[in-house]
Amino acid sequence: MKKRLLAATCITACLLFWVYQTVAAQENGDPDLPTYEETDEGLPLCLPGIYLVAPADCLPLGPSLLLTNLARKGLTLPLKPLPVVKPDASLVELEQKYAKLNLQPGVQAAFYPNLEAAVAGIGAFRWLPPGELLFIVYKQQADVNGGHYVQVEAGEWVRASPTKFSNFQGLTFSNEQLNNFGWIIESYYPRREPDHQAETIKETLERETVVQVYDKIETNNTTWYMIGLGKWVEQRYISVVEVRSEAPEGVDNNRWIEINLFQQTICVYDQGQLVFATLGATGVEPYYTQPGLFKIYEKLELETMTGSFEVGKVDYYFLENVPWTMYFDQSRALHGAYWRALFGYPQSHGCVNLSVGDSHWLFDWANVGDWVYVWDPSGRTPTDSAFYGAGGA
Repeated sequence: MKKRLLAATCITACLLFWVYQTVAAQENGDPDLPTYEETDEGLPLCLPGIYLVAPADCLPLGPSLLLTNLARKGLTLPLKPLPVVKPDASLVELEQKYAKLNLQPGVQAAFYPNLEAAVAGIGAFRWLPPGELLFIVYKQQADVNGGHYVQVEAGEWVRASPTKFSNFQGLTFSNEQLNNFGWIIESYYPRREPDHQAETIKETLERETVVQVYDKIETNNTTWYMIGLGKWVEQRYISVVEVRSEAPEGVDNNRWIEINLFQQTICVYDQGQLVFATLGATGVEPYYTQPGLFKIYEKLELETMTGSFEVGKVDYYFLENVPWTMYFDQSRALHGAYWRALFGYPQSHGCVNLSVGDSHWLFDWANVGDWVYVWDPSGRTPTDSAFYGAGGA
């Protein structure tokens, strides 16, 4: 208890010091800070504090105005934690084991009747086309002479390396009021001011760190997010969820999945309340995920996805037993992506890739007929439906 009191006292002292520094800067004519006008009402200044309702017996100016404005943005002392719960860790588990085919560019994957034939490279009787993304399901593995081999369900052997998928999981939320928040997507030192020349804070924000967002400003063609007192992060290093208070136009039941193509976030709203949020990976140029309002029309626990888009099929992909697939726009779907190590960046052929655990959570929540709202607040993604084909993984 004493440690908590001491910590709270230190935080309060730091905040007041920061407030008085800010007020001093304001009195010295800092052009970036608001100015306070004197009045002739004869009222004294209020004691430093938060005044969400204007008092009748004092003027809530100076430090009080600053503290009150911060409180309106959700920043109060002691700092309130984000009311989140990690989803069940068992959602990450899968019965399938996956392997990546080890191929040189332009070489076909060959399947052999037994391990000895695979090691010798003779007697193949089935092949996959060459491609850039080839993953299969296997039942057992063997390492021979430095080579990795797996046996598939049909009993054939092929040269391939077992792979582990990301155990990243998003966040679930209670009914409490939320600040905006986000994930750091690249290791970053926050700055004391929203400026590239400002002093950095010697506090490393590691990738996938969750932070609350209290303010957002645009300066010198750069967007900055305030994640604490005197802590600013440039937009390139963070994916932010700006919590909605109203459903998108066309959603008629207060229940929807929202995909933000600019921020690379996926949010789930139920009865108008945010209940889940995570990072995803949507379509990379020119295979954008199409903006619009859609409905989930099919759910499949496992789905094998294959295809290609470029001339010569050099981008051919074969992805066996993709988990927790929810189709919403032709061949575009929300699904688990066991081949992705990182989320928060456009990477797909148009589908919305999620971690295995997140796709499982969403699959359990979603129903056929649920709304899917895809949008790009930056306006960079084409919106003309004639631009889009069927899409892919």
